[in-house]
Amino acid sequence: MILMHKGCLIVFITGVCALLYMNWNMNSIHLIQSYISKILPVKEKATSNVSTPAMNSRIMFVETTDNMEPTPLAVCAVESAAHQNPDKQIYYFMKGFSGILSQYPHLEYRGIHLLTSMKNVVILPLNATELFKSTPLKSWYLKINPEKEKYWIHVLSDACRLALLWKYGGIYLDTDIISLRPLPIANFTCPANRMAVSNGAMGFLNLNHPFMWNCMEDFVANYIGHMWAYQGPHLINRVLKRWCNNENPNDLIGKECNGISIWIRNKFYPIPFPAWKRYYDSWKKEDIERTFSDTYGAHVWNYMNSAKKKAIIAGSGSLIEYFSKLYCPIAYSNLIQS
Repeated sequence: MILMHKGCLIVFITGVCALLYMNWNMNSIHLIQSYISKILPVKEKATSNVSTPAMNSRIMFVETTDNMEPTPLAVCAVESAAHQNPDKQIYYFMKGFSGILSQYPHLEYRGIHLLTSMKNVVILPLNATELFKSTPLKSWYLKINPEKEKYWIHVLSDACRLALLWKYGGIYLDTDIISLRPLPIANFTCPANRMAVSNGAMGFLNLNHPFMWNCMEDFVANYIGHMWAYQGPHLINRVLKRWCNNENPNDLIGKECNGISIWIRNKFYPIPFPAWKRYYDSWKKEDIERTFSDTYGAHVWNYMNSAKKKAIIAGSGSLIEYFSKLYCPIAYSNLIQS
């Protein structure tokens, strides 16, 4: 009889725990659904393939310019993430996108329609006013004058990725990262060089992660918009030093600190930014396999390329063309090869 009572008690406790987990999971789902309902018209959702994402299974991209058509590289980045992570929902937030797909003719907006045809990709308007509500970023955004900001597009992107990870949880990737392998479920940051952790790829799986809140508070309290990377990689390093109680970021690489893994550089940045032109050189296959053997996504440093305007050229034999053909074949055949 006693054993029977104990068995019933175990079953009861297990059931209660399961209900609590399901409720917490649904809170995360409801947050994204609430955001979608506020920024999209009721009659027509953004891509018609919006589905309920599973816990910890979303990858997010952000476009903070007013461009209404993503670049071929951005399409490649999103497509490669979708192909390599078929179990994850891919969200692409675009500031210039209205949310009404019928406003975008196929011939003029091929990139948008290519992405929306993928079953696990959703394109959403980026509504910063709505996104920053209930975060420390709200007061900053209401008083900032974008016309006086030197790096506004980049600073806004820095802010948006923090708010998205805080509110919804998941993985953030820059739109110049070509995914080469499936991403593991983990809370992570990754250094771009020996002395600085970057914010180009970050994973904070649980909504309301305190590290993200600390980042948003630091973003506002120590705001310096005219200094390149100060609100991005430098901010992550400042907060990480306090989080880990360690003033030397190099000591943290390859380790875990208070629940956050600091991955080695090769996970996303096997080619450092001063050598970004190497992506436009031709490579031997064995050199590619050796250099990128431990890489989840290749960050191709598109900002460094903004003045040179090097493109992915079909038939060039470049490394970036090799990646495009292999990891984003739809973008390659429709936007690059054509």
